[in-house]
Amino acid sequence: MTIDSVRTMTVFVSDQEKARDFYVDVLGFGVKADQTFHDNRWLEVGPDAGTSLVLHKPFPGATAGLAQGTVLGSSDVDADVARLRAAGIAVEGPTDTPWGRQATFADPDGNGFVLHG
Repeated sequence: MTIDSVRTMTVFVSDQEKARDFYVDVLGFGVKADQTFHDNRWLEVGPDAGTSLVLHKPFPGATAGLAQGTVLGSSDVDADVARLRAAGIAVEGPTDTPWGRQATFADPDGNGFVLHG
């Protein structure tokens, strides 16, 4: 098998600008791509390296909040939790688990994330 990473994951959002502000201003991600093709916008954000998130409007018949449980790596979970809370984000944890320290939170559209260190 030659697949060795996840390049992008789609996060369905109701408002791409509001989502962009959350991921860029609150989480500190960079905008990797922002292109419009007809009425479709490809808005890709992420940390400097690794997997990117595509912030996309739901496809016809789908609803926002479908993506749950995406794991975000952190070198300092406690500092990241403090920053999220300072930005007004509800965070559960952090807690110590057998697989590491983690906390959970959701973006403005209810997409759930695990912050893991």
